[in-house]
Amino acid sequence: MKFFLVLFATVFAMLTTSALSEGRFGQSGILAKIDLSAQRMKVYQNGRLKYTWKVSTGRSGFRTPLGTYKPTRMYKRYFSKKYYNSPMPHSIFFRGGYAIHGTDAIKRLGRVASHGCVRLHPANAAKLFSMVNRSGRKRARIQIVR
Repeated sequence: MKFFLVLFATVFAMLTTSALSEGRFGQSGILAKIDLSAQRMKVYQNGRLKYTWKVSTGRSGFRTPLGTYKPTRMYKRYFSKKYYNSPMPHSIFFRGGYAIHGTDAIKRLGRVASHGCVRLHPANAAKLFSMVNRSGRKRARIQIVR
């Protein structure tokens, strides 16, 4: 009997963890899940998949950090202080200088190309920015996986 209780608890914990990481189980808010190997972002709203978009993340010599983050600051208009005053429209910062933002390098989306940020098509960056803004930063998560 004890074996079955331990087995049940283990399976339940695995299913719960998996479900939460995919934005299910009634989780409220926004989850932006970035898959570095696929160069795609899946955006979940209140546990439901809303969008799948191409992204560009850190190229060779520049990494995009793995992990789960909360947005720390957001700017509709922002220019990089580190990389030639490059425009970063609809920036959602999540770790120091790392952000999700729009790019004018649209042809590079779907491939690694950035200095570590997560680049999106400008229209998609605006949609995500609006979703997070409406939901609130406290109810948003950014998850970056391999």
